[in-house]
Amino acid sequence: MFVKNNDIELKDLGGGVSRKVLAYDENIMSVEVRFEKGAVGAMHTHPHTQISYVLEGKFEATIDGKTEVISKGDTYITPPDVPHGVVCLEEGALLDIFTPMRKDFV
Repeated sequence: MFVKNNDIELKDLGGGVSRKVLAYDENIMSVEVRFEKGAVGAMHTHPHTQISYVLEGKFEATIDGKTEVISKGDTYITPPDVPHGVVCLEEGALLDIFTPMRKDFV
């Protein structure tokens, strides 16, 4: 299946964060998440494995109490039920991949 980014509405989540749910099925989901400088992806957990790829910008990412600064081209993985979150240091975007898909996003 093909998903055209321009056909998907950017959903404002508040606080300088917005997202587009891209392609997905029951097993996997890709999501583009955009952040304004200073926006926070609050610490949270979920039962999905998550891989995040920095499309642009710079972020302070925290996973299970460990914090690193990541930028364009960097990737991180978060196992299920592990606390994680980000702070946007420079306006940017992440491509988040979840398995299984996030039913709460659709």
